[in-house]
Amino acid sequence: MRPEEDDSGGTPGPGWSGSPEEDGEWARLASVVAEEAYEAPLEELPARLCATAVRLLPVCGASVLLRGDGLPVRLGASDGTAARVADVQGTLGEGPGLDAAAAGAPVFACDLARGADLGRWPVFAEQATGAGVRAVYSLPLGEGAACVGSLDLYRDTPGEPTGRDLRTGGLVAGVVTVALMALPDEEWTVFGGGDSRLGRMTSEHEQIHQATGMIMAQLDLGAGDALARLRGYAFAHGRTAGAAAREVIAHRKRFDDE
Repeated sequence: MRPEEDDSGGTPGPGWSGSPEEDGEWARLASVVAEEAYEAPLEELPARLCATAVRLLPVCGASVLLRGDGLPVRLGASDGTAARVADVQGTLGEGPGLDAAAAGAPVFACDLARGADLGRWPVFAEQATGAGVRAVYSLPLGEGAACVGSLDLYRDTPGEPTGRDLRTGGLVAGVVTVALMALPDEEWTVFGGGDSRLGRMTSEHEQIHQATGMIMAQLDLGAGDALARLRGYAFAHGRTAGAAAREVIAHRKRFDDE
């Protein structure tokens, strides 16, 4: 579901008119997030802010997904379960985080075990609930066409986020967005190769591109169809897309001998 416009949601901005108590709470939360982000190396910032979100919110995990060319990249996660669920989205090519990043707007999956959310992302929902996740709140990193990814917050119980949840999550997402958008152009060479800091963080993305190219050559397919074959193989064998790509690159898996 998409959040409805109301006075309780969103991130405080120029029009924010909360009570003094709410303003004080907001300042405290902003201080906590800023302290975690202060002088943190880029490589550590997403994971540290994910852990901060878990401390500040009634969620059991958090992850940051960066939009990529055909495949999102997990930049950080609060724990192994959050990392696994984020990787499921990337492997399947479906999930609330991908939809939030594509739309540049929040997307909420309030109960993955039944109803509309189960029907919207059936395979992702099955995998996520199997990992103990019942709800996902996905907040965009940026707006519209300028969105660079999503902050995904995971709950082990169903339910909708409160206005306070949205404000706190929006604050964390905002810090991640500012950090990523402030990178110089050369740091984004991950999308065309290169060895930037961001590129080293997301080397798996390059491996997936390389494996996709090998599958294209083996089967005479376009890039989209080759990536779909890689994703299908990964899912069928319980692997991430990155792990499957490494098999292809190491010549342990070929698609033209099936």
